[in-house]
Amino acid sequence: MAFLCQRDSYAREFTTTVVSCSPAELQTDASGGKKEVLSGFHVVLEDTPLFPEGGGQPDDRGTIDDISVLRVTRRGAQADHFTQTPLSPGSQVQVRVDWERRFDHMQQHSGQHLITAVADHLFGLKTTSWELGRLRSVIELDSPSVTAEQVAAIEQSVNQKIRDRLPVTVRELSLDDPEVEQVRGRGLPDDHAGPIRVVTIEGVDSNMCCGTHVSNLSDLQVIKILGTEKGKKNKSNLIFLAGNRVLKWMERSHGSEKALTALLKCGVEDHVEAVKKLQNATKLLQKNNLNLLRDLAVHTAHSLRSSPDWGGVVTLHRKEGDSEFMNIIANEIGSEETLLFLTVGDEKGAGLFLLAGPAEAVETLGPRVAEVLEGKGAGKKGRFQGKATKMSRRAEVQALLQDYVGTQSAEE
Repeated sequence: MAFLCQRDSYAREFTTTVVSCSPAELQTDASGGKKEVLSGFHVVLEDTPLFPEGGGQPDDRGTIDDISVLRVTRRGAQADHFTQTPLSPGSQVQVRVDWERRFDHMQQHSGQHLITAVADHLFGLKTTSWELGRLRSVIELDSPSVTAEQVAAIEQSVNQKIRDRLPVTVRELSLDDPEVEQVRGRGLPDDHAGPIRVVTIEGVDSNMCCGTHVSNLSDLQVIKILGTEKGKKNKSNLIFLAGNRVLKWMERSHGSEKALTALLKCGVEDHVEAVKKLQNATKLLQKNNLNLLRDLAVHTAHSLRSSPDWGGVVTLHRKEGDSEFMNIIANEIGSEETLLFLTVGDEKGAGLFLLAGPAEAVETLGPRVAEVLEGKGAGKKGRFQGKATKMSRRAEVQALLQDYVGTQSAEE
């Protein structure tokens, strides 16, 4: 049996009866990428305007008597509506569809059917799968590449068919109907029961599908193909937007253009050239900065080496610098007797550190230094360097190193 949502995709409200309500759990995505399990109920209705996920299309959202439906899944000929409030079997309820979400899915799904049919007709590009994403949709084509000219031709053709206002109809065929053999499809679910649902775009395509669709291509408004990307196993992914998503994409793009115009102090047509100039200027500044930093490292190394405090344990901290800066200092000094402890970064936050000196001492002290600074590191041949999260504990490291040098001197 087809649900009401499949018989009439435009139905937004429906009065029906609760058949059953049983305890259930729902796994959802929580913050930080963790999973959260919600306790609730699976509510089964006599019929439903809410679409359960299937055919590459996500499920609907809505309410049952103003109780939020958080998930709709198909189970054989039934649809399970997950709610966190129980509903009494036998009671009459009012079901409302989240229409913005539903109509968006209708536009994307019908858009996919249209693109798939046109890509096959024009260039023999077969669709192997598709995904209706939250912001964009992707059609996987059975080809290692799709040219820009092919993309342009597909986009022009599908939008012409939208302007032609071609009807989209839904029929049900029995499994033994000879016409089933002429219908495009990628197979039926293992638990499929009853007639086969066929979605037809007049004069363009007939396809087995369980999803919700527009009744006329004019409801798609427009389709924009954003381009293609390399897919898996010698396939290509075609990325597209349909209907209201194109308008939202244009709104975001226009907002970005206005912001860039204000920042770059030039018109839209000059944005690319202005960014290129900024990139070149930034590269030159980075190169000059690196040369100055290297010169500073060499000068710092010579100053440390000639300092009256030279010997035993020598420490240095700079807010600006990187690993190369510290290694240049260590290379210039080249000491095998003195312990050199260098750090760069925020004095009380995170940064980088380097410990150089006698190989045996560095091998012993390096991991302990990383532990005190609450960081991680590695080393070899008299060098141990890494990242630290607590630069505020540099004094503790210095005390650790001095204790080690003092103990070694006493033993000698």
